[in-house]
Amino acid sequence: MKRTFKAGLVLSAVLAGTVATQAQTQPLPRYMESEYASWPTYGGQDLELKVDASGTHFTLWSPKAEAVQVLIYDTDRNTAPVDTLQMKRGQNGTWVASVPQQLYGKFYTFRVTVGGQQLAETPGVWAKAVGTNGERAAIIDFATTDPQGWDRDHGPAIENITDAVIYEMHHRDFSMHPSSGIVNKGKFLALTEPQTRSVLGDATGIDHLKELGVTHVHILPSYDYNSVDESNLASNQYNWGYDPYNYNAPEGSYSTNPADPSVRVREMKEMVKALHDAGIGVVMDVVYNHTANNDDSNFSLTAPGYYYRHRADGSYSDASGCGNETASERQQMRDFIVNSVKYWANEYHIDGFRFDLMAIHDIETMNEVAAELKKINPSIFVYGEGWTAGDSPLPAEKRALKENVDKMTGIAVFSDDIRDAVKGHYSNAADRGFATGKPGNEETVKIGIVASTAHPQVDYRKGNNSKFAYAGAPTEIINYVSCHDDLTLTDKLAASMPGSTEAQRQRAARLAQTIVFTSQGTPFMFAGEEVFRDKKGVHNSYKSPDSVNAIDWTLKNKNAEQFDYYRELIKLRKSHPAFRMTTARDIAKNIVFDKITSPNVVSYSIRNNANGDEWKEIKLVFNGSDAPFVAKVPRGEWLVIARDGRIKADGLGTSKGGTIVVEPTSALILARRQ
Repeated sequence: MKRTFKAGLVLSAVLAGTVATQAQTQPLPRYMESEYASWPTYGGQDLELKVDASGTHFTLWSPKAEAVQVLIYDTDRNTAPVDTLQMKRGQNGTWVASVPQQLYGKFYTFRVTVGGQQLAETPGVWAKAVGTNGERAAIIDFATTDPQGWDRDHGPAIENITDAVIYEMHHRDFSMHPSSGIVNKGKFLALTEPQTRSVLGDATGIDHLKELGVTHVHILPSYDYNSVDESNLASNQYNWGYDPYNYNAPEGSYSTNPADPSVRVREMKEMVKALHDAGIGVVMDVVYNHTANNDDSNFSLTAPGYYYRHRADGSYSDASGCGNETASERQQMRDFIVNSVKYWANEYHIDGFRFDLMAIHDIETMNEVAAELKKINPSIFVYGEGWTAGDSPLPAEKRALKENVDKMTGIAVFSDDIRDAVKGHYSNAADRGFATGKPGNEETVKIGIVASTAHPQVDYRKGNNSKFAYAGAPTEIINYVSCHDDLTLTDKLAASMPGSTEAQRQRAARLAQTIVFTSQGTPFMFAGEEVFRDKKGVHNSYKSPDSVNAIDWTLKNKNAEQFDYYRELIKLRKSHPAFRMTTARDIAKNIVFDKITSPNVVSYSIRNNANGDEWKEIKLVFNGSDAPFVAKVPRGEWLVIARDGRIKADGLGTSKGGTIVVEPTSALILARRQ
């Protein structure tokens, strides 16, 4: 279920007509599903282009092709080919062609003949550099795109994913607003500019990220996608980018010159290096589960039918809600996904991957993805949406569902349990949650606190979403209350708390995020919510204008206390390993829930210097009700960390324990060393 926005992407991309050089007008050849398993597969690393001392070499995998041509161009679009190479059959379903020259600076496409039909041109599925709108692949020397010091570049080293604090952002959202003080608005380079300030003098851009204290930025799709016309950037088109076109080349609209293939590559690397130099890792949002187009996609124009699942009548199956779904269980598609993420990790030094609608993929593929990435960098992590947007021919037991996360190694899934319990159901704007006064969510909040692992004091039968402990370890869970999907937390609170003041809503947001950031698992937040950004109530802003999506950086000044709360909350989590346990056994041993009968209250302790923490015990009480709650705390020397909507990682003061009033819509956090 959980992605409603994408249903319109394919249609909008087709209406925009931005990309394909030629439409595929005739129906593609069709094959029986049972045939695909017998197709030869190719595991070589030379798909589809290799340039070496002996010349330029092309290799295309297209087992059913009767003929294949490579068309060579001088420019990236709107010109005739300067040469046409006839490819010959190679090994394992491939076609090959070579020329003795190094064709740097040239562009190329493939043209496949299959079933007696010459298909439209395609840059192939492995284009790593492209020109305007990705119409033609480009031949560039990647060594010339490396920033200075690239050979020494690396992201932050983390031992476990639970050590990460993930900040999800879109390139345009983060920098486009006139108040941002950023020169390269909406570009990769926006995140390379030091010392940017808002019109009111507050840090923005990369300095803001450093000030906030996040460890990783999760950037919405940055590969070459379909829905923005790169030849007309002045029109300021906006899209999230969940409509893939060329999976292995950066998106041109985020570069300063989409027509120059080297520019988009170099500027994305410069962005990654700037973040790494700031101690921040880069997570790439990847969408291998579907393509923007069906018969016109690069997959279809290369090897018709193979890369997709189909219904019994031959039509595209559609677990993505976007018109098609890819077939990761087929070897060539599996190899494509695995080799693609390895390419991004090696060439662009990407530190993590977030898989869109990950449950469309099979478990075996996802396990191979994680294993291969760990060989490149032990600090790389993988997480994704453990659901689909519709039914799939892939059997449920083989899907990378959240319920199957414990069958996967080194992979985490988003917790819709904590999301919906804390703020209210994502699909019903008016629905309240624990943090906004709705009773009945207490047990599901506890499920979130223990990261969906088995705990003797948590009754999963009372859970709202999940009815069993599906995670084997907290490293398998991503906790969040909002993301780019659906209403921002700010808009959700406005919709579900009619008649409330902004101060009351900010208080609810603080409680919600305190639950997320102190729970076991990995915390994830949506960009700008630390300054209480909104999207004007737009639920599905995937193609809304910048006036809806861009973060207004004057809010950082207006909502300075909110920002400071987030900053201290992140500092608290990073400073104390008790919030970052890595085994279910430790959670069950060290977390003890108090028996509370009051609605909308959860109280518990983290004991035993959990996970090597300097604090022997941490007491946490969450009061989501509109009435004060009287907590009974053991007598002793306690450090007050959070109380009545305020927080300080190093302490607000001290307490002797005993009877402590927890104010409405707030968290009480106490700590003691003895």
